[in-house]
Amino acid sequence: QVQLVESGGGSVQAGGSLRLSCAASGYSGSMFCMGWFRQAPGKEREGVVIINRAGSTVYRDSVKGRFTASKDNAKNTLYLQMNSLKPEDTAIYYCVADPRWCGWSVVYNYWGQGTQVTVSS
Repeated sequence: QVQLVESGGGSVQAGGSLRLSCAASGYSGSMFCMGWFRQAPGKEREGVVIINRAGSTVYRDSVKGRFTASKDNAKNTLYLQMNSLKPEDTAIYYCVADPRWCGWSVVYNYWGQGTQVTVSS
């Protein structure tokens, strides 16, 4: 059974940093496309970064240069280092995975429970 468990969320002031982790189990991370999505209050869920099976990353424009995603295949763990955080980054962040889909649509088969990130001005 595939499970994704996020950790590392919290509250920071604007300009601060947080590091999210996503521990995956039940499959090999190297065989799945993985990524991070987020959902702010009153808004639709949106993709933040996607990591394909080859390890290449694609970021949404608003986080480029501030967020860095990485994957440790040996630990089956996905990370998201978030620097220079802004109030508009406030959202619940979800780790996602899928053996076939690797795009920006919210059709991933597997989702974590989410972790709250709150950035105050």
